[in-house]
Amino acid sequence: MTEITFTPRELDVMSILWRSGSGTVNEVREALGEELAYTSVLSVLQTLEEKGYVRHEPEGRAYRYHPTVEPGRAGSSALSRIREAVFQGSAELMFAQFVSDRGLKRDELERMRRLLAERMEEES
Repeated sequence: MTEITFTPRELDVMSILWRSGSGTVNEVREALGEELAYTSVLSVLQTLEEKGYVRHEPEGRAYRYHPTVEPGRAGSSALSRIREAVFQGSAELMFAQFVSDRGLKRDELERMRRLLAERMEEES
């Protein structure tokens, strides 16, 4: 699998496209909630398209941009980089950090427990 990487601004834009399904430059610009020039947002979208992460189609006088990569695939690549950079390659240390988060609700922890049990069954 090819590693997927985003700059922080690209990730902000991709997050908007994943949530909404698509967007024009103006829609993305508004959703960013920052005072960015139209051309700045357009430039990010064009870069993402060159990388193959979005595609566009004409819509009136504008273009509508659609993500071409799933968030889960991008997330997997990002988590791998974090695991290597922050947790010295240890999935166990990274998992310990996740479960020690006091902001997790009991139902989230239960779902994590079930996922872990399912994964362990696969290894048996």
